[in-house]
Amino acid sequence: MAVTLNINLKNDLLDGIDTVFNNGSLEIRTGSPPGAGATATGTVLVTMTLPADAFNPASGGQKTKAGTWQDLSADATGIAGYFRLLNVGGTRVLEGTVTTTGGGGDMQLDNTSIAVGQQVTVTAFTLTSGN
Repeated sequence: MAVTLNINLKNDLLDGIDTVFNNGSLEIRTGSPPGAGATATGTVLVTMTLPADAFNPASGGQKTKAGTWQDLSADATGIAGYFRLLNVGGTRVLEGTVTTTGGGGDMQLDNTSIAVGQQVTVTAFTLTSGN
């Protein structure tokens, strides 16, 4: 039999990311995600600091962003391919795919074709627990 978790434990585990990533940073990069344990690849298009309360409380085994995640001036030009959430010290990494709003990526942006100086807004981010 596989290990399973009830919904309350899933929500508790998801809520643990608050202490890890609140006030951390978000990088949006070109290319495919190399894996959270690997060195980041691609060009950094956007770097933003996450708010102190970056996430909503987990519900139904899902964790979503809270408030507005926005960078007023992109760092480089390119097509967004993946993101990395980093804790304040940069030692914890959560990584996933990026698409435009409605595109089904782990994180969704108002526009994935980014130009230097462009405003970039994260329109959706949902982390779902397994098992």
